[in-house]
Amino acid sequence: MSFNKHFELEGKHAFLSASNYRWLKYDKNKLIDIYNARQAIERGTKLHEYAATAIRLKRKQPKTKETVCMHINDAIGFRMEPEVVLKYSLNCFGTADAICFRNKTLRIHDLKTGESPAKMDQLMIYAALYCLEYDVNPCDIKTVLRIYQFNNFMEYEPEPNEIKEIMDIIIEFDGVIDQVKRGEI
Repeated sequence: MSFNKHFELEGKHAFLSASNYRWLKYDKNKLIDIYNARQAIERGTKLHEYAATAIRLKRKQPKTKETVCMHINDAIGFRMEPEVVLKYSLNCFGTADAICFRNKTLRIHDLKTGESPAKMDQLMIYAALYCLEYDVNPCDIKTVLRIYQFNNFMEYEPEPNEIKEIMDIIIEFDGVIDQVKRGEI
């Protein structure tokens, strides 16, 4: 038999895919909720891509209280780099939406497009990853973290020991994962 070719679909997954068979048990309302949640994730991805491009091109946005515009304008104003990967190891790395280090101040901004209130934990991990990757003692710098969400932003300046505790956890857990990979645990 000669099977039909669907080159445009190779490497993609349908919403109602066989590999994600859980939808067989959904009712109509759950199907709609899950589909809308997936669409929101895709919209968030596109907004992040847009924000990163605007920051790279230094294209200021209208001065509004819209979350994306505030994030972009502030990142440009602080001369931040968008979408920077911070890596401790292959077990622990992440991508900061916007980051800069200047005048002994580490600044990390995160754009949130979802409906759930965000927490600073993710940004604290980015700060710890930065300090580990660039061999920076958090006691020697100031750290400013911002989350942009719901047409506003939250700012937090963690104490150095908060960042140091996360650094210690990363180091310990990375070692544990490496031991598991080697079959020692």
